[in-house]
Amino acid sequence: MDEGQLRALIPAVIGILGHRGAGFAAAEDAVQDALVEAVRVWPDDPPRDPKGWLVTVAWRRFLDATRADASRRRREVVVEEEPVAGTGTDVDDTLQLYFLCGHPSLTPASAVALTLRAVGGLTTRQIAQAYLVPEATMAQRISRAKRTVAGVRLDEPGDVGTVLRVLYLIFNEGYSGDVDLAAEAIRLTRQLAAGVDHPEVAGLLALMLLHHARRPARTEDDGRLVPLAEQDRGRWDTGLITEGVAVLQAALARDQLGEFQAQAAVAALHADAPRAEETDWVQIVAWYDELVRLTGSPVARLNRAVAVGEADGPRAGLAALAGLDPALPRHTAVAAYLHERDGDATTAARLYAEAARSAPNVPERDHLTRQAARLNAGLGG
Repeated sequence: MDEGQLRALIPAVIGILGHRGAGFAAAEDAVQDALVEAVRVWPDDPPRDPKGWLVTVAWRRFLDATRADASRRRREVVVEEEPVAGTGTDVDDTLQLYFLCGHPSLTPASAVALTLRAVGGLTTRQIAQAYLVPEATMAQRISRAKRTVAGVRLDEPGDVGTVLRVLYLIFNEGYSGDVDLAAEAIRLTRQLAAGVDHPEVAGLLALMLLHHARRPARTEDDGRLVPLAEQDRGRWDTGLITEGVAVLQAALARDQLGEFQAQAAVAALHADAPRAEETDWVQIVAWYDELVRLTGSPVARLNRAVAVGEADGPRAGLAALAGLDPALPRHTAVAAYLHERDGDATTAARLYAEAARSAPNVPERDHLTRQAARLNAGLGG
């Protein structure tokens, strides 16, 4: 049984149950029950029509649940006969399901959880483990999300941009528990790209592929972070880089630039450099200029300051940094790096230590602490 292929069927099955009259929450619960049954039965007795099998079993679970709840809900489902194994409809609601799970009325955390469960097919336990929260907490989050979108029709128009932001949030969680969320985000974005012709969907897919290509070189065996400039580029996945660049070029050729395409262009320039010293920082600054124009994002401005420091020297980078809010995440770490490049080891060491105290995660904190210790050792302090 291919778990990835199994989970890829989920959006279509939920959509079919919806067309048969099941509400989103009930359909999603029924499909989850069918998945559990599939995991139990398929290894010994694989169906000839996996999608039809899931539809049949999920529909039966829905009927059972509805009948059991009939006295309280004052509702009955009348069925002439058990549905024939098969899709029941040729309508593919996968795209609409993405829109529903990424609905603007949901908080980002709820949208992420609902997407992973309803579109990705992960269990509540898997999602809870990935986000390091108790299973009961995640179950409540998913239940609230389903209640929030309960009145939204599956055929209502959705916002691609919101869906992309949800997928990017999933990708940036990386790996935790027994679920590789970065790989799952790439799978879901590929699936979205197959159903919608949108250059920013391609841009996000390219960005994910190019970042994921560097993953093998991003940490040491002991978990230590390896900065981009120090990574062993021979460990980068050239297949993912080639695919990412091709996807990006096709998107850029449509001349409808968006923020994910601009970010992917920066990643492609890093991937294109055989050595860190050969990175085309001038072009990277130009792409950050486009990204700032498109988004006005303080994070983009911060990254631009780093690129300016590489292209035009550390003092130019510090000048670009001067106009930004010092409370911005990683602002202090960037300032430390630029001061070190400028030869001011004393200020850099102090800033590295300060940045370590507010680091967003343990590996980054440890890396910044080591940077401060290295400079202090050289200063004799």
